[in-house]
Amino acid sequence: QVQLQESGGGSVQSGGSLKLSCAASGDTRCMAWFRQAPGEEREVVADMRMDGSSTYTDSVKGRFTISRGPGILYLQMNSLKLEDTAMYSCAAVLAGSSWCASIRSRPYEFNYWGQGTQVTVSS
Repeated sequence: QVQLQESGGGSVQSGGSLKLSCAASGDTRCMAWFRQAPGEEREVVADMRMDGSSTYTDSVKGRFTISRGPGILYLQMNSLKLEDTAMYSCAAVLAGSSWCASIRSRPYEFNYWGQGTQVTVSS
């Protein structure tokens, strides 16, 4: 059984930074950060596979960095924009690296979810 717990969200001005953490227990081979803004569909922000490879959605490339350590997943968010405002959730699935890369944009493929942490960016 995998359990995920996010932290680190909050309110920040445009251009600021936040670092999200996701404490994870269990087998977490394939992990990702998703976000969902009010009235919008959930979208993948970044994913990281066990081989260390990662992928970012275009809108956050160069600003966000995903990383992981034993039992924890991070999302460093720099140069935050108003449009980054959303509920951020980490998710995990028991998938190898290739499959993880192929399912990254399909949240329904992820079995385990945290409760989410709110990020609000203001002008």
